[in-house]
Amino acid sequence: MNWIDYLILVGSLLGIAAYAIWSTRGRHDLRSYLKGSGETKWLTIGLSVMATQASAITFLSTPGQGYESGLGFVQNYFGAPVALIIIAAVFLPIYRRLKVYTAYEYLGHRFDPKTRLLGAGLFLVQRGLGAGITIYAPAIVLSTVMGWRLDVTIVCSGLLVVLYTVLGGCDAVSLTQKYQIGVIFAGMLAAFIVLLARLPAGLTFTDSLALAGGFHRVNAVDFSLNPDRRYTIWTGMLGGLFLALSYFGTDQSQVQRYLCGASLRESRLGLMFNAVFKIPMQFFILLLGVLIFVFYQFERPPVYFNRSAWDYQAAHGSGGRLRALEADFNEAHAAERTDLRSWLEARHAGNAAAESAARGAAAAAHERVEAARAETGKVLRAANPRTTANDDDYVFITFILDHLPHGLIGLLVTAFFAAALSSKAGELNALGSTTTVDIYRHIVKREASDAHYVAASKWFTALWGLVAIAFALFANLAENLIQAVNILGSIFYGVVLGLFLVAFFLRRIGGTAVFWRALAAQALVFALYSALPISYLWYNVIGCAACMAFSIILQAVIGPGGKGPAAAAAA
Repeated sequence: MNWIDYLILVGSLLGIAAYAIWSTRGRHDLRSYLKGSGETKWLTIGLSVMATQASAITFLSTPGQGYESGLGFVQNYFGAPVALIIIAAVFLPIYRRLKVYTAYEYLGHRFDPKTRLLGAGLFLVQRGLGAGITIYAPAIVLSTVMGWRLDVTIVCSGLLVVLYTVLGGCDAVSLTQKYQIGVIFAGMLAAFIVLLARLPAGLTFTDSLALAGGFHRVNAVDFSLNPDRRYTIWTGMLGGLFLALSYFGTDQSQVQRYLCGASLRESRLGLMFNAVFKIPMQFFILLLGVLIFVFYQFERPPVYFNRSAWDYQAAHGSGGRLRALEADFNEAHAAERTDLRSWLEARHAGNAAAESAARGAAAAAHERVEAARAETGKVLRAANPRTTANDDDYVFITFILDHLPHGLIGLLVTAFFAAALSSKAGELNALGSTTTVDIYRHIVKREASDAHYVAASKWFTALWGLVAIAFALFANLAENLIQAVNILGSIFYGVVLGLFLVAFFLRRIGGTAVFWRALAAQALVFALYSALPISYLWYNVIGCAACMAFSIILQAVIGPGGKGPAAAAAA
């Protein structure tokens, strides 16, 4: 990066944050601080919901997922549109009718205080950890590639978002997210256009898709019934449905985004905006990764995209083995590139036999390429066990730094940080709100002024920000980052969704039954996750189904008298 890139990065991030702080000054009552002015329109809501969900991990790691595995990850989102329609029809009207600040207030209305605290507690644990990953994920990649100190990157980005979230509240979050998502879309679109222009001469877009298809990168739908497969149409439609229902419908970081709508109609339209554009957005980002894969079949990539880890070990003890693997990689890649050019010529000439032969030879060479990459990763991890972050996470940023012009590099790096800040702001805003409303105001100090609760919310938001920064400073992830976030959510979201579905649809179930059975269901999910190698998306279904089934059974045992006064009144 040069001075132009840094000017774009620093100017954009500080400018957006300063504008949000200035525009939302004077928010002193609890309602406007936690729910905004109440005048937010559907487009701002839609963009805010999208920005909270689509963190820097989405834009930094998902292209690497597309590079490595193709379009199949998009199946993870197949259930989202249906989930958003259900939330708009069922969840949202109830939240607005009760005028709640948090989703967990509804559990208190429907059941009892302990169930409300359970829902809030599960959210705080899961989202508190998730907020740390939101900071850590882009910081570990960007600091490694650019040579920045990891701790400085984490602390600076974390403190900036804490500052404007604490000072401006809900409206500051929504306002910054609207402009930050604009920077993100501009950067990703620019990268896509430049990538298309950088593809080899004579390689059309149709050729690119055909080449990617030959390496199984365009198989977007998998009808396999194997439960060990992470991404199939069944895991996406069912597991993804439950994941999206829980995330968009019960996670306060999302609920708070659409509760600030000017009306029920505006909030619903904001959700429908995401129902329409969520899958196309994810498909576009994965397609970007697939095209980067095509690009690197002709332009030699590094044997290991985390070049910093490779360079360090090459100079300290493992150099001979790593250089031998790099030489094998380069030789195999050169052979693959020659075979692919022969494939392209045969394809354009209409010579099917020559095309098939060239494709087979390229596939054999590609196996050598991937074997060298895999062995390099093993050598690096053996030399330094902390080299655990998935190498795919470094694919997109390496492409950006090596092949994009200055100015555009600054825009893309700004987009990554904007995504990190927008998602983190939504999470911190929700964590502070939930701690204030569901714990502090509910248990610690029931009768106080609005000014007192606003001050408390600011302190809790800042505290959660420091917790997230601390977690990020000590985090170490082995999974691809986009998968790590979804795995963490899937472990908790199913049970939380079960609490709400019991509340909405099983009116005879009381607080005592659902409270104890939710704890049992969460213990079951923990046990199964440590023992079974099934797709993590299934834990959303398992947790939800177990919570509901266990609650029905226990309620039948304890009888109607076990409902509790709050539940009896609600029924």
